[in-house]
Amino acid sequence: MVKFACPAAALLATVALALALGGCGKAPDSPTQTNEATVSGPDAKPGLAASDGKLVLPVIAGRPGAVYFTVRNDGSVPATLAGVHLAGASKAEMHQTKGGSMAPVESLPIDPGASVVFAPGGLHVMAFGLSDSVKAGGTTEMTLTFSDGDKLSMPLHVEAMGSEGAGGHDMGGMHH
Repeated sequence: MVKFACPAAALLATVALALALGGCGKAPDSPTQTNEATVSGPDAKPGLAASDGKLVLPVIAGRPGAVYFTVRNDGSVPATLAGVHLAGASKAEMHQTKGGSMAPVESLPIDPGASVVFAPGGLHVMAFGLSDSVKAGGTTEMTLTFSDGDKLSMPLHVEAMGSEGAGGHDMGGMHH
């Protein structure tokens, strides 16, 4: 689980740098350039990050697969996860397992500073109509869509159900 440290540190450093630079330009040489960058720049709302993505394939072909990952809101405003799209799946839906039954989740608020973990037995994404091109050992991409239109894409490692890492591996993240 050492792989967290570097991307998280890099993300924090990037955010800190963006914040530091953002406060410096009070008297820019070219106000037009600065205003455009502020309004349309890629860092308009920093802070959303996703990690540890994996797609666990169904044991029986044709059944839905399950996607597990962690999404963090390191920003200062609440974000609402409103939808998911999975490359190689005809449909993807957020679901919540509670008390032995599963129900769809239409949207998921994520408070500033909060992390939401999609894991077996709780929140997860069901991936329906998986393409034959999605195979164990490969990767695919998931795109998270937020209620304000922001999107966040992340790679998913594709694993077979019951493979090393598909089951007991999840507890590894609990030690941090």
